[in-house]
Amino acid sequence: MDESSKDGKGRHDLLLQEIEAIDDYWGPTFRAIFDTDECDAFADKLDSRIRSHDKDIEKLCSAHHQGFIESIRDLLELKGLANRIHGEVQTIDSDICQSVTQLKLKGQELADARRIERNMKTTIEMLQSCLPVLRAYIKLQQQMNEKRYYPALKTLEQLEHIHLPNITHYRFSEHMKKSLAKVRESIKEASMVDLKDFLESIRKYSPKIGEVAMRHTAEQLNIDVSASSSIIKRLISPTTSGEFDYEAQSENEYSVEEDLSAQDLVDFSPVYRCLHIHTVLDAKETYENYYRKQRKKQARLALQPPTNMHETIEGYRQYFHGIVGFFVVEDHVMNTASTLVNRSYLDDVWNIAVSKIASSVRTHSSYCTDPALMLKIKNLVMLFSSTLKTYGYSVSQLVELLQEIRDHYNEVLMQRWVHVFRDIFDEDNYHPIQVTTPAEYQHVVESFPYRDSNLEAAQFPKRFPFSNLVPKVYRQIRNYIQACLQFSQDLNLADQEIDDTLRRYTNLLLTRTLSGCLSTLIRKPSLSLLQLIQISINTNYLEESNGWLEEFIAQLTGASRELSHIARLQGRAVFRDVRDDAEQQIYEALKCKMDEFMELANYDWQLNEPSGQASSFLMDLIAFLQSTFQAFTNLKQHVAQTACLTACRHIAEILMKLLLSDDVKSISMGALQQVNLDVIQCEQFAASEPVPGFEDGTLLSSFLDLRQLLDLLLSWDWSAYFHDYGQDTSKYLRVSPQRAITVLEKLREADKRTVFSVLKKSERDKKKLMETVLRQLRQLLQPSASA
Repeated sequence: MDESSKDGKGRHDLLLQEIEAIDDYWGPTFRAIFDTDECDAFADKLDSRIRSHDKDIEKLCSAHHQGFIESIRDLLELKGLANRIHGEVQTIDSDICQSVTQLKLKGQELADARRIERNMKTTIEMLQSCLPVLRAYIKLQQQMNEKRYYPALKTLEQLEHIHLPNITHYRFSEHMKKSLAKVRESIKEASMVDLKDFLESIRKYSPKIGEVAMRHTAEQLNIDVSASSSIIKRLISPTTSGEFDYEAQSENEYSVEEDLSAQDLVDFSPVYRCLHIHTVLDAKETYENYYRKQRKKQARLALQPPTNMHETIEGYRQYFHGIVGFFVVEDHVMNTASTLVNRSYLDDVWNIAVSKIASSVRTHSSYCTDPALMLKIKNLVMLFSSTLKTYGYSVSQLVELLQEIRDHYNEVLMQRWVHVFRDIFDEDNYHPIQVTTPAEYQHVVESFPYRDSNLEAAQFPKRFPFSNLVPKVYRQIRNYIQACLQFSQDLNLADQEIDDTLRRYTNLLLTRTLSGCLSTLIRKPSLSLLQLIQISINTNYLEESNGWLEEFIAQLTGASRELSHIARLQGRAVFRDVRDDAEQQIYEALKCKMDEFMELANYDWQLNEPSGQASSFLMDLIAFLQSTFQAFTNLKQHVAQTACLTACRHIAEILMKLLLSDDVKSISMGALQQVNLDVIQCEQFAASEPVPGFEDGTLLSSFLDLRQLLDLLLSWDWSAYFHDYGQDTSKYLRVSPQRAITVLEKLREADKRTVFSVLKKSERDKKKLMETVLRQLRQLLQPSASA
């Protein structure tokens, strides 16, 4: 007990030291205390430690209390002395400040009096020499009031060059010079009134001037801005008559008051008069800067597109007219007053403007989803650039802009053709085309250049191997190519460049639009197996159309056939990939349909005797497969073979799963013989070559696992199985011990349900043999399990 109490006290001392050493977090320490049963003892120890510390604090305070009291008294005496000294210093400082202030006032008054006396003397002496200047200045004021600006300019020159130089040493001459500068500005402002009227007039007439200039350019270059739109409408809607009510520009739309030039519409004389006045006032540079600044403001206004410019072609036309009018006016001013506007200034303005023009047109045209409107925009941009090019402006950025618009135009076309292709797919019945008259036959071959001598020699009605989807898609691809060509025309491109462009855009249509639509089509769950087969057949003939499309492009562009290989069409690869997907869908659809038949399988696993013929559901399935494979005649041979092989393997897998299923607890020998009859029927189907071209035994090999398993179970040839197990020459090479065990256990379970089987010696011997076989089969599995 003494040793335990000593240990407890030592532990309490350690815990108290931890509490005293830590300032803020004693959680672990307290937890250690409460985990023991010594809380009360520790509390007593803690109270003792607290009382010890309290006594130490009291001793320390008692030792230092008297010294603290004496220090406080000394500080209070020192505070009184400091306050008294501070008051005396403030009084002395106030007296000194008052004396200095009075001294400064007296000195300032004396200085002011002396300065006034000196100024009065100087003024009296020099006033006579200043009178001519004052008289001339008064005269100038009178002339300005009377608005006689030219005499005022003469008086102003006399003041500046004759009178003012004599009094430059006087201060008021500077004020007079500033006043004369204001007079000069007043004259300039007065002369600027006419210029402002001119600027207002030119802002009003610039669109009309630009309209006339673009009209003249169109007439000279024989440009028809309304061309191609009706063609686009016809290409997008081929079933219509081809007519399209395009809002063509009438002759009255282009008419202005009269066919006038820029100088006929606007009076340029205020520009020249104002230039003369500013030249006399030596403010020519100021005038030039002002003119250019105002014109730049007007340029910025002209460069701001209308908010609804992207909606109609009128917005683009109004925008371009204003810009052309601005630069035509500037060109005229440059030719008549070269110092006011020069080529360098115009080039700078144009370089800034053309970037904003390209940006605005690029932005607004990006909202456009109408190919006909985009063709109008293209024609208008071409006319705009041709007009400004005749005035010497660089239009390379506009050419690049047309390339970008062409790319967007192609995107718009592809979006349109997405709907065109979808409509074709939705309308197609996915049955081969059948024609009953020569006119119908001719219509199909004109739409799609398919030639088959056997079909031509056949009697009516004739049946094409493809459905209506093929000629319609081929015709729409040609229409798309023609629509792309409409934009590339008149762009001054080489035939080879146009050819490469059309091939590039056609590849985009094939690889993105058509490929995507076909991929979506073949994945529709509503498509039947026969429809998938027809789609696969269609892709074969669409693939063949790749060469015809290349010939069609070469005919349109006139490009050299030797160089056309630079950008080959990718139609073959696209349709090949789509066909591969369609074939996979065919295989999946075929298996799904087979699963529907196999779901009808309702084996009586306790059957005593087989029915003597194959199950009805299997006969229906084989009949379905035979009729289905007849529809594969137009498909490539490998597709039909793969489908047939897939079907046989799928049947074998399902029958094997039924035998090995955990849901089937027991199988009678009669049920096993019924399954054998079904497998025989499947083998007969495979041997009948439902699809030609297979090597001997290829289809039968699909049922080889089932056949060996059933032969082993029905013939009870276990001695041969165990003797040849693991050898390549084994008769039952494909029978695994696990499968054999699974079926044997189910057969054993079925025998247990036979009440009188135990009474027969043969049945008892068979049961013993089965147990022996099962034991040996399990022994075959042991090495593989231990490995």
